[in-house]
Amino acid sequence: MTAPEHRDARAGRGDARAVLTWLPAGVMTVVAVADVIGGPGVGLLPLVSLGPAFSGLIGTWRRTAVTGAVALLLCLGLGVYNGLFDTRRGYTALVSVAGVTGAGVAAAVMRGRREAELASVRSVAEVAQRVLLRPVPRSAGPLGVAVSYTSAAAEARIGGDLYEVVASPYGVRVIVGDVQGKGLAAVETAALVLGSFREAAHEEPDLVALAARLERSVARELNAEKFVTAVLAEVHADEERVVLVDCGHPPPLLVRADGTVEFPRPPAYALPLGLGVHGGEPPLPYEVRFAPGEQLLFYTDGVTEARDAAGTFYPLQERAGLLKEPDAQAALEALREDVVRYAGGPPHDDAAMLLLRYQRG
Repeated sequence: MTAPEHRDARAGRGDARAVLTWLPAGVMTVVAVADVIGGPGVGLLPLVSLGPAFSGLIGTWRRTAVTGAVALLLCLGLGVYNGLFDTRRGYTALVSVAGVTGAGVAAAVMRGRREAELASVRSVAEVAQRVLLRPVPRSAGPLGVAVSYTSAAAEARIGGDLYEVVASPYGVRVIVGDVQGKGLAAVETAALVLGSFREAAHEEPDLVALAARLERSVARELNAEKFVTAVLAEVHADEERVVLVDCGHPPPLLVRADGTVEFPRPPAYALPLGLGVHGGEPPLPYEVRFAPGEQLLFYTDGVTEARDAAGTFYPLQERAGLLKEPDAQAALEALREDVVRYAGGPPHDDAAMLLLRYQRG
């Protein structure tokens, strides 16, 4: 979610909270006016208890208690004005307001405790999210780096997609992947893959060995029905080339300096990580020229499989012109916003993008 979207969402929540804050007072005012106009025969006095009832749903227990006290005074005043304390009606109304106030205070106390627990859990989750998908470096030598992640889960910052950039002794190494499935299980698998990659990227001499190590890590933890598609890259900027290994993942998008676009595809796709028990050929590395002024976009299928109202997939190749923006992060955000507009709303799948831009000297 972009900064303007965050501001709009906060403004909308602020307006709704303001309405709910004044709702108890408004309800009691309407009931009081209607009772005065209608007279004692209308029987609206017990409805004053709606004030503390609404307050218990949205306010603190202190606010609910104050609202209840005001409701009791209002009920007492209206009862005296209408002469209802000559009968049981006035006392019944007072008991009703007092009972609802007590229930509202209890509800507010329990809701406050739940909200405090939720805030604690959310803070822990946010820390875990930052550890899992930590910020990537904005630059690595002559490379500019930008990332974008949109989770399909409401209020979540991460899901089953993953990315990382590591400056290793063998060059700048990158992984972008997509875990099968969704939810906490997918997040756990993503954490496993990223942890293995961050360690192995500094130790394994080539990408095939790195992919094999990731395969072993995933296979140890997952059953044979779970898998992770991933593309690994090793950038040698001084040699103007990038080595790629593709494990069942969509190929990256390469934007040449002259604006032409291509998808460098592997000579043969390897099985996704975690499916090595089924056999298959080992991944084959392949090289692509990567020179100053060019861009390499890695993405997950949440981008290319976004559909418009007619069910047509997002035309990533046609939208590559959005990456002309001088600032790499702004270019990636423009592309992300275009995907959301194309799909007509939030994504139905996690969508991650990582942009490498070979900056001119």
